Amino acid sequence: MKSYYDVVIIGAGHNGLTAACYLARAGLSVLVLERRSVVGGACVTEEVFPGCRVSRLSYVSGIFQPQIAKDLRLHAYGLKIFSRTPSSFTPFPDGRHLTMGADTSFNVDQIAGFSQRDAQAYPRYEAMLERLAEFIEPTLMEPPPNPLSTRLGDMMGAGRLAMEARRLGGDFGDMVRVLTGSATHLLDDWFESEQLKVTLATDAIIGAFASPSQPGTAYVLFHHVMGETNGARGVWGFVQGGMGGLSSALAGAAKDIGVEILCDAPVSRIDVRGGAAAGVVLQNGAQVSAGTVLSNADANITFTKLVGEDHLDPEFAAGVKRIRYDSASVKINVLLSELPDFTACPGTETGPQHCGTIHIAPTMETIERAYDDAKHGRPSETPVLECTIPTSVDSSLAPDNRHLMNMFVQYGPYDLADDLGTWDDIKQSFGDRCIEVLSQYAPNVRNAVIDMDVVTPLDMEREYSLTGGNIFQGAMTLDQLLFMRPVFGYAEYATPVRGLYLCGAATHPGGGVMGACGHNAAVRVLRDLGR
Repeated sequence: MKSYYDVVIIGAGHNGLTAACYLARAGLSVLVLERRSVVGGACVTEEVFPGCRVSRLSYVSGIFQPQIAKDLRLHAYGLKIFSRTPSSFTPFPDGRHLTMGADTSFNVDQIAGFSQRDAQAYPRYEAMLERLAEFIEPTLMEPPPNPLSTRLGDMMGAGRLAMEARRLGGDFGDMVRVLTGSATHLLDDWFESEQLKVTLATDAIIGAFASPSQPGTAYVLFHHVMGETNGARGVWGFVQGGMGGLSSALAGAAKDIGVEILCDAPVSRIDVRGGAAAGVVLQNGAQVSAGTVLSNADANITFTKLVGEDHLDPEFAAGVKRIRYDSASVKINVLLSELPDFTACPGTETGPQHCGTIHIAPTMETIERAYDDAKHGRPSETPVLECTIPTSVDSSLAPDNRHLMNMFVQYGPYDLADDLGTWDDIKQSFGDRCIEVLSQYAPNVRNAVIDMDVVTPLDMEREYSLTGGNIFQGAMTLDQLLFMRPVFGYAEYATPVRGLYLCGAATHPGGGVMGACGHNAAVRVLRDLGR
């Protein structure tokens, strides 16, 4: 490690690594400092169980931007993604199930078993989302337009966006509903069968402390249906070797470009002099000077802990404090001796029911009641489970024919009711409860569990520096999206501290393993440096 770099990046999450690659490609000397002993942030593979490679937090890939993978030649660094086929499997208490995939005609046949009307409506619904995606996806790889800016470039950008919006025609109303409305209302407008609606609705609450009936959840649903895998639009997949395979590919590309990555190097503060970032100070006392500093941490950690309010305008500091980090997500990693044997689709040999996302939520009312528990500070009595089994397509992740199951659970609130104690007190019992809920659909799971790793919102905050356990570095509601993210007036990656930029999910376009935040921040830095 040298004493001076053109750029120092705090955090080796996938966005920090992405930014590092683009900045180094432009000829800048770049140092990435990572607090933990492994790169990847929340996009990481860890040996949670002996001999197993576990995607401990993020667990599927689908919205990582193809342009970034192409620019950085990530496949040459080992990135491989297995497409999920089918995409989802939802068992129901009456013994029926709904399986969905990438093929529209297959989905129509499946849906027809529950509603002929919905089977006819589904292709139109899918086409509507596709048209909206064609409008919104290009905005992910560029700064959000500031409606109050008088800069010519901003006004031209806003004008282009307005012209594209006009081309939506009758779909413009659907776009407004998607951006502002509730998932329940959106789905009720299109469908009648509870089975289809509940299958789609789970995407609307992942990572959000909200029920599908609340405004803003329609966008969270839409956020999860964008993207592509291996050239197929709307398809998600498993990264070979776990999600850390993506971060490892980014790190490999970065090192070949000349980026230095230093793990076990926590930063204690950003060195601010005369209103400008001059470098960082590590917890061991070492100082690194830099002309530019990027933070992959969220706004709370960056400004409250690393910069300090003394260096901030009071109005901006107040804006940072207003950011909501509401969280009610729990990630449970499970080691199994055999695959779940679903009553609705029997078998412990790998089948279609094991290869996609397994949705456990029988009705929309079940989700609402699960949320009701959480809003009173209690983990859901009947939690909503989104399960994936990556070993169904990548047997190298676990030895001895064992299987890994990821359970992403709603809802487990960060702030618990006083009588419950702390998450450390109840995490095991909540994990057991989630297994019990799954066993109502696959009874063999009770005895198939070898070991279990329960990652609570408190764990996410302590171990992965996610304020409040929020996986998106801030709630993805309309008041915290686009030009409002992270703070109004500072949505283009630069901050009030000269030379300090944000490059993580706290910025536009938000959370998920996307890479766009890191790419866009790097573009802004290069523009400011005249590169």
